[in-house]
Amino acid sequence: MKASKTTYKLVATLLLVICASGCASIDGPREGGTKLEINADAESTSGPKKSRRMTAIGQATIQYTQAVHVDPILRPVSTLSSLSSLIFKSAGGLLNRVAINSVRMPAIQGPIPEVSNAEPMDLLAFENELDKLTGTRQTDGTIEFLVDGEEYFTRLEQAIDQATKSIDIRTYIFDNDEYAVSVANRLKDRSDEVRVRVMLDSLGNMMATQSDPESLPLGYTPPISITTHLEQDSNVNVRKLSNPWFTGDHTKTTILDKKIAFVGGMNIGREYRYDWHDLMMEVHGPVVNQLQHESDKTWARAGLFGDAGNLVQFLKGKGDNAETGGYPVRVLKTRNFDSQIYRAQLAAIRASKSYILIENAYFSDDQIMFELARARRRGVDVRVILPSQGNHGPMHSSNTVAINQMLEHGIRVYQYPGMSHVKAAVFDGWACVGSANFDKLSLQINRELNLATSNEAVVNELIDRVFLPDLMISTEVNEPIEITMTAKLAEIFVDELL
Repeated sequence: MKASKTTYKLVATLLLVICASGCASIDGPREGGTKLEINADAESTSGPKKSRRMTAIGQATIQYTQAVHVDPILRPVSTLSSLSSLIFKSAGGLLNRVAINSVRMPAIQGPIPEVSNAEPMDLLAFENELDKLTGTRQTDGTIEFLVDGEEYFTRLEQAIDQATKSIDIRTYIFDNDEYAVSVANRLKDRSDEVRVRVMLDSLGNMMATQSDPESLPLGYTPPISITTHLEQDSNVNVRKLSNPWFTGDHTKTTILDKKIAFVGGMNIGREYRYDWHDLMMEVHGPVVNQLQHESDKTWARAGLFGDAGNLVQFLKGKGDNAETGGYPVRVLKTRNFDSQIYRAQLAAIRASKSYILIENAYFSDDQIMFELARARRRGVDVRVILPSQGNHGPMHSSNTVAINQMLEHGIRVYQYPGMSHVKAAVFDGWACVGSANFDKLSLQINRELNLATSNEAVVNELIDRVFLPDLMISTEVNEPIEITMTAKLAEIFVDELL
């Protein structure tokens, strides 16, 4: 245990050094866009930049103290569980990747068959299999897709204004650009009338708020701390989600009056509102009770009583405040020792007989790649959409390696024009959408939340509103991409760490 604590301190110290030397240049943990400083007048902005850099050092110091001295006391179960899960999954993942790349993938080389046009899998049987495989059960609910920032944030602002009792936000990043601040101000205004709680990931938000998006209006000076801004002169309650062993909470849910939930991949910030292609879901029905229960447990765990508070909230069970009705919807999560999203999507790939559609910004999981290659060689029509302009340098380089692997096995790959942050997949009529990327962090390490359904109308809407339009405007990759040594090294780095 002494050695583990020493390692923990070394990692924490490294984080502190990285942030002190320039958090703005580190894209990985923030997952929110390559943010470049606007250089309209270097002299006029040097003061705010320096203040922000000093704030980053202070926040990193707090992170260090929290991770090394506070979390093991308040959240001993979470801390030990995160460490054990991280070691187990990292070691197992490394061995699995070696086996896939050296033995299993070479064993399926050969001619690519024609698409079989077979009948899709039996969805009822598959849903029953998921009950056993994931330990989850379907709950009734309804899903409406909100495509891109205009649709989502317009609806979110309306819902915030109409809330009568409570607003619970759980997000990886609550940025400090001018749009995020406008949302913060709206929440502050409502906090006099309704309960407003905001949870954000400590590490992700710290790194995200140290730089500015390319499209930020000139002359705008962001608040040094969005947390302080939210709480100042308001009744907004903010809790930063801890990062035991520097794992993160990548979930994005907003729940209003315990009746309406928004779930998906969008953080709160300018990129998501104006710059990127992205997807959220508006959710109603009994499934919202489950989402509210998850939000309440997370809020309790982030509080003074830590794991004990989480246990109390768990024992209370979920409430019964949401509307009735809907169709079967399944909540899937990634958490310590329980990668439900990963297991479910691997099972879906293996069961698919007709088609697979995937759109994701970060694609680096070797097991997913292997199963997709096997599916294509069964005659399944497999198509993957990736962004042509990734926001994350190492992940974008890793994507280029993945593209060539997919082409080698007959998988059709498309590059979306610009940055697509959509996290959606359809497997023979079963859809899975939410916060999870196709990388190690989302599938095995961080906390994530997706919704899945085989309701025909919902799946068809997802295909009609997202996949078909995106395929039409994307460019199909027909030839292998030249891979630099830097990209190869980035792919190794991403496989092991991200």
